[in-house]
Parts: sequence; structure tokens; C-alpha cells
Amino acid sequence: MSTMRLEIVTPERKVYEKDVNMVVVKGVAGELGILPNHIPLVTPLKVAPVKAKIGDKEEYLAVHGGFMEVRKDKVVILAEAAELGSDIDVSRARLAKERAERRLEQKQNDLNARRAELALARAISRLEATGGGNGRED
Repeated sequence: MSTMRLEIVTPERKVYEKDVNMVVVKGVAGELGILPNHIPLVTPLKVAPVKAKIGDKEEYLAVHGGFMEVRKDKVVILAEAAELGSDIDVSRARLAKERAERRLEQKQNDLNARRAELALARAISRLEATGGGNGRED
């Protein structure tokens, strides 16, 4: 099974670097699955988890926006912030999600509503990256 290198980099550090079989991201135009030898591509990313498939194993990372560059044998994600699902404090992420939902209910003005929406998206992304759970209460 062929592989490609996945690097996830933030302004502070390189968060992730491994050879993977597939990368799944949420771009602004929808979900993308990237396999080795994919055509070159650059796209902005939504605040959402990234899934890296390695053999029959999956690893999740919370990625808070940024850009993805795809080359034939390498995918580089430049993110504002990113963290491994295994490093996320689930109870803290749940509290952040609840706070953001309360702020959204209050909707004092458009700026506060947008900030609450972004905080909610980050919290949901972090919860999803902890094991693939959707973090949403449907």
C-alpha cells in the first residue's frame, strides 16, 4: 500500500509528521479525501478534525483552520492551531462547547455571535478528534 508524508504545522511547532495512506479533511468547498499521487492542490480548510489513515488504523487531529497543500508524495497543512486527539482534555473541550452554545443563545451582537460560532466549531473539532465522536448533540 503506497504512502505519502503528512505534515501539520502551526506557527509554534510541527504538530504531526508521519507517512500515511490517506488524509481526510474538510475544505471550505466540502470534504476531501487525499491519496498518494493526488494532483497538486491548495485549499483553505474549515475548523474541523483531520483524519489520517495508516493501514487499518485512524488518527484524528483537531485543526483550527488554515491551508492544505497537496503534492504528489506529501500533504502539508499550515494551521492556526492543531492538536492530536490523544492530547485533548475532553472535559475541558466539553465545557468550552457548552460556554460557546450559551453565548450563541444570548446573541448580543454580530461580533459576539461570530466569536461564539468559532469557539463552538473549535470545541466540536477538538471533541471529534478525541476518537471520532461527533461532539454534537443531535
